[in-house]
Amino acid sequence: MFKKLGYTISGAALLLAAGMFNVANAESKTLALGSTNATSSHYQIAVAMAQAIEANNDGTTVSVVETGASVDNVRRLTRGEIDLGLVAGDVFVQARNGLGQFEGKAVDDLVALYPYSDSVINVAVREDSGITMLSELDGEAFAPGIRGSGGELLMTQSLELFGVQPEYIYGTITDAIEAVRNKQIVGYSKYAAANRVDATLQELLTSVDMRILGFSPDEQKMVKENIPGVGFTTLPADFIEGNPEVVTPSVPILYATRLSLMDEDTARKIAQAIDQKKQILIDVWPQLKDYDFRQSILSTRDIGIAVHPGAMSYWEAAQ
Repeated sequence: MFKKLGYTISGAALLLAAGMFNVANAESKTLALGSTNATSSHYQIAVAMAQAIEANNDGTTVSVVETGASVDNVRRLTRGEIDLGLVAGDVFVQARNGLGQFEGKAVDDLVALYPYSDSVINVAVREDSGITMLSELDGEAFAPGIRGSGGELLMTQSLELFGVQPEYIYGTITDAIEAVRNKQIVGYSKYAAANRVDATLQELLTSVDMRILGFSPDEQKMVKENIPGVGFTTLPADFIEGNPEVVTPSVPILYATRLSLMDEDTARKIAQAIDQKKQILIDVWPQLKDYDFRQSILSTRDIGIAVHPGAMSYWEAAQ
């Protein structure tokens, strides 16, 4: 009888402890942030974003998840595997409206929290390949980007529009760099910042002469008419030594969530954290020193980017 009572008391104590634990954790929150491949500079800034959100929100823990980037992140959001994730602007528009790869599978409650970069596609090929136009990639071994990334989607959609069929080789960016260096592929494409040479391309240029390919006026027209959310920007002559001026796709890069996954208060606090703890991000990406988060989020609405009401309430009031 005593032994049984002991178990009863122990059980009650455990239930009480569990109850106290749940009360203690009721105010805490864990968020999963989907980023990209760990070899990308976008992964490093994702880690800084997690730190900024945590620094501005007591009791909040942010776990950075390595993913395949934009398309993969949208799919993870639909499955509830992450709470927010990196999404390129063109992928966002297509996913929200059920276009392209998302035909019949629209994520109509997809919403942005904040943009942080405008990225361009760098299509880089070995100079000794003799390739000077996108059409000449037909039949060639080429890496279009990390499978499931926004860059891979935009590049493969574009080349399909142009009737160009390379032999696609998939892997990480590190794999692509090594394959170019070893002459296993003619080149690769990936998103990069518009105002500087990407770190991976800089590394490759130390041992291989490379060329960046541009989109012709006709190719630009085809993309604009068929792939929503894509603009174009000009990379000046000698962006890399000896390269002529080229025009290439440009899209905003942002972090998004779903209305069904995130309440207004959480969304507002995340926007506030990115704004008020911006120095944490600048320490990783110095180019963000002059980036206007507020103006960027307001301008993304012009290309069909819906913004979470909670985040927008912060950005509209921010100075």
